[in-house]
Order: sequence, then C-alpha cells, then structure tokens
Amino acid sequence: MTPAPAEEGPSGIHCRLDELLDARSMTLTRLSELVGVSVVNLSVLKNDRARAIRYSTLAAICRVLECEVGDLLVVER
Repeated sequence: MTPAPAEEGPSGIHCRLDELLDARSMTLTRLSELVGVSVVNLSVLKNDRARAIRYSTLAAICRVLECEVGDLLVVER
C-alpha cells in the first residue's frame, strides 16, 4: 500500500481558535464579520481541516483576537 502524500494527511498543526474565542467571549460569527472571512471557512480552520491559510487571513484573525500566530497555530507533539 502506498502512503498518502503528506498534504492529504494530518498536518500536525492544531488551531486554537476555539480556545481564543472562548477567552474573548467572541463567537465565530462575530469573528467572521470582523475578519471578512466566511463562517464556513473559519469553521474549517477551527476544526483542523484547513489545508492552507492566506497570510492576510492569518494576520486579520490575529489582529482581531489580539494574539500572535503562535497563539493561534501550534505544533502537536
């Protein structure tokens, strides 16, 4: 059996969006409004199903949540 390419499997990166939203008492819908990204796309990111993220989106999320990229995305060990 041939292993799947790395891009199709788990990336080992975990998105902490749920935790950051909870800490700020913010909903995914409100973040969507402030960032200008659909709730569906943010949900994909939040549930660790995203395969890519634009730097501009990442920067906007971090700006709104007042966090650093490393607060949002962490390497699972």
